[in-house]
Amino acid sequence: MSSITTDQGIVHYEVYGRGRPVILLHGWLGSWGLWQETMAYLGAFYRTYAMDFWGFGESGKKRETYAVSDFVSLVDQFMEQLGIVHAPLVGHSMGGTVSLSVAIQYPERASKVVVIGSPIVGSSLAPLLKLAGYRPIAFMLFNMMGVFRAGMRLYSPFICRDPRFPDMMDRDLSRTTLESFLLSIASLRRTDLTSGLPQIKVPVMGFYGDKDVIVHPRQWQPLQKGVPHAVIERFPTAGHFPMFEEPTEFSQKLKAFLDKETP
Repeated sequence: MSSITTDQGIVHYEVYGRGRPVILLHGWLGSWGLWQETMAYLGAFYRTYAMDFWGFGESGKKRETYAVSDFVSLVDQFMEQLGIVHAPLVGHSMGGTVSLSVAIQYPERASKVVVIGSPIVGSSLAPLLKLAGYRPIAFMLFNMMGVFRAGMRLYSPFICRDPRFPDMMDRDLSRTTLESFLLSIASLRRTDLTSGLPQIKVPVMGFYGDKDVIVHPRQWQPLQKGVPHAVIERFPTAGHFPMFEEPTEFSQKLKAFLDKETP
C-alpha cells in the first residue's frame, strides 16, 4: 500500500511489476481493486500503477468537489510526484473519460489512451445513474444505503456476470461518501468530450461490451468519429466490465495495444 500527499488530500495507489509505466484509472464507485487481475497479467511486462480517485477506495474524502476535472488534475499531480513524464492511461468508465480528458488537456502526459465502457457524452449514462447526480436522489439513496446495497446486489448479475462482482461492488460502495457519490456522477452527466477529441493525436483504443447497461454500448461511435485513428474492440457477450467477463481476450488485446510501437 502506497500513498502520496497532495494539497487536496491523500491519494492511495498500488504498484506492481517492472518496466515502462502504465497507469490504470477506475470508474464511478470503484477503486484500484478493479485492476488486480489486469495488474497481475501486465505486471510481467510493465510497471502498473492503480490509484484511488479522491473520494473513493482508500483515498482522502475531505474535499468540496469531486468533478471529472478534479480527477484530470489528480492524474497530472500523481505523475508529477512519481516522476512519470508520460505513460499510457487505461481507464474504465469514468476513468476512461478522465484519461481522454488528460490527453486533451495535458497532451504531454498520455502516450496512449485506452478506454473501457467509457461515456464520451454524459447523456449516454443509464437513466438511474443520471438521477443519482441530483442531490435529493443521492441523499435518499444514502439514507437508505442498506436497501440500496441490497438492491445493487440483486441487480449486479445484469451489470456483470462474474460471481465475484457483487462483493467487490459492495465493498467499494461502502467506502464512498454522499459528496463523492453525488458530485462525481453529476459532473460525469454534464461531460461532453466531442469537441476536444480531434485534439488527441496519440494512439487510442476503446473496449465496449454490447450488453452494457451502465453506459450506452454504442459510445464507441462518437469516440471513433472524434478520433478516427482509434481502434475499437467490441465484446458481443460482455457488459460494462469486459475485463471480468472476458479476461483472457481483454488482457491479450490490451497488452498487444500497449506493446505496439508508436511512430
